[in-house]
Amino acid sequence: MIDRRSFLRVSALAGAAAVSGTAFAAAGPRPADWSALGRGLDGRLIRPGDASYDNARRVFNSAFDSARPVGVAYCKTAADVSECLAFARRYGVPVTSRSGGHSYAGWSTGSGLVVDVSPMSGVSYADGHATVGAGARLVDVYAKLAAHGVSIPAGSCPTVGVAGLTLGGGIGVVSRQYGLTCDTLESLKVVTADGKLLTCSPSSHPDLYWASRGGGGGNFGVATSFTFRTHRTRSVTLFFLHWPWAKAAAVLKAWQAWGPAAPDAMWSNCHLDHDPSLDVMVGGLYLGGRTACENLLQKLVDRVGSSPSSRYVATSAYDHAMMVEAGCASMSVAQCHRPGTLPGQNASGKLVRDSFSAKSHFAYTPLSSAGIKALLAQVAAPGRHTVMLDALGGAVARVRPDATAFPHRKALFSVQYYSHFSGAAAWARAAHAAMRPHFGDHAYVNYIDPELKNWQQQYYGANAARLARVKAAYDPGRLFRLPQGV
Repeated sequence: MIDRRSFLRVSALAGAAAVSGTAFAAAGPRPADWSALGRGLDGRLIRPGDASYDNARRVFNSAFDSARPVGVAYCKTAADVSECLAFARRYGVPVTSRSGGHSYAGWSTGSGLVVDVSPMSGVSYADGHATVGAGARLVDVYAKLAAHGVSIPAGSCPTVGVAGLTLGGGIGVVSRQYGLTCDTLESLKVVTADGKLLTCSPSSHPDLYWASRGGGGGNFGVATSFTFRTHRTRSVTLFFLHWPWAKAAAVLKAWQAWGPAAPDAMWSNCHLDHDPSLDVMVGGLYLGGRTACENLLQKLVDRVGSSPSSRYVATSAYDHAMMVEAGCASMSVAQCHRPGTLPGQNASGKLVRDSFSAKSHFAYTPLSSAGIKALLAQVAAPGRHTVMLDALGGAVARVRPDATAFPHRKALFSVQYYSHFSGAAAWARAAHAAMRPHFGDHAYVNYIDPELKNWQQQYYGANAARLARVKAAYDPGRLFRLPQGV
């Protein structure tokens, strides 16, 4: 909700516009208007020319470093968000929201006003429920909940913001046991386009609550906090099995039959790498002891028909396992951040940004021999790239496709084509096109792809029509205008 000082300023401007007979948003903001916005925020407004601007404008993917937003507002409160949205409406300034800044299409930045919720990063726990600020990074969510012996199902990239992950569904490393991130979402607070702060749950604004569980970030409002149902943690077993590339076809055939059908406690992925040499790996974690894990892994090895060339299987504390999956096994939580002094960063951070291109599919049926051959040919093409397949099934599949906005409940696994060297976009485009006849037209909105045709159907399936109705109800003027906005 807009606080009193904001209300008075908006009212005065509206009154002046009415007296002069001009439209409320007829003219763009002047420098004095930007200054007034900055003074009205509890957080911080950074503008071009400010010392922190170059740092503030950059997102995770350095491919979008040319973006120069006219302002970046680090919002400390929901009232700050309301203030920014009122400013955007008043002056017709394009607005985009940003949590972790990992949008694959670069849509967490732009030429207008970036509403960054990083300062709202608190994590609290009580009686089985976690309340998490929309700007919290996953590494901090895991670490702070670990102090209470609990966690939520979420992803592996440590600097991803909880908002984007949850709003798009949230595929993660324990999803087969506990569901997607959005499946444990009990309620959330959202500032809608009219500046109102709404609490959304099954009994309050249920349509917006439904849309916020897989409908994608940046469509319906700016989320400021989430309340999740938690699960108790315990020690887990981590594993990484490697085979030589000559066995890649056998491994992929075996994994796609084994991974999605394994017990819920077993989560795995299959990585097909060309970075720089060719390699095939099956990794993951088991929510249980080493002996039971080894027995399940042996079933995979038997399907492959040969032993792996290297094998790592070890028990681990849950929070350490999340650091391993994040690529931060030898780092502290503070180091597992981007370096810097702005919200969401850490002065001790050691993580670097990346420049990459990516696309996605969902596999609803196993790949045929021809499909496996086609996929391996794409991985073997010159360059440095990876295809990552994450097993689904389990708890993910026991939710109806229309129960949340995330429709891909019956998929066996997700597929991500990822390249981060010269020719990345061309390779990702070619690999995606080559596999379309085998996987069909299904894509993950959290791996948003600006080149997709018929993206509504690919991201949302039969849920697209209901999402459009929710959009019309909560943002009829389309203040939030992503290029692939609902």
